[in-house]
Amino acid sequence: MESAEKVDKQGIKVVVPSIRQASDKEPGPFDKSNFKYDDAGDSYMCPTGKILKLRYRRTNRGKEQKEYWADMGICKKCLNFGVCTKSRRGRKIMRMLKEELRQKLERQYEQPDSQEIYKLRKQKVELPFGHIKHNLQVGGFLLRGLPGVKAEMSILSSCFNIARMISIIGVSELIARLGC
Repeated sequence: MESAEKVDKQGIKVVVPSIRQASDKEPGPFDKSNFKYDDAGDSYMCPTGKILKLRYRRTNRGKEQKEYWADMGICKKCLNFGVCTKSRRGRKIMRMLKEELRQKLERQYEQPDSQEIYKLRKQKVELPFGHIKHNLQVGGFLLRGLPGVKAEMSILSSCFNIARMISIIGVSELIARLGC
């Protein structure tokens, strides 16, 4: 998120889907996106109108977050208890300190001109990495250090390029063009 913040401050348009947007899963009625954040009161309001108050500030995996909790008694009396949350402590919402930036980038990604840019990216960039990860079953680099990673990526890129040439022109045509 820090790198996205730096790029955004420079006025560069960031066109990357969030994890939620990439999943293409429809949010349920009690998804965090259906809870309204009140900036002035630093609280959330659930879809049924109950308030979730700030309880904790913590750092989780290097990311600063806030935790908002609904009152335990209110949640248990709610008709949606068991659907919204099964926790005996009540519903909890996590909020990153850079949540506004995340929401801005999500809105930016959904714009029609951003979708056109993203379609181009899918055509040109995602194909080689998708092939390397899925078809060649490479989930990570075996070598460590920049020289090793560069060498390994060069080999993987060559494999991709050869496979791509074979799929476009065929084995016999490739052999003929290479003069073998």
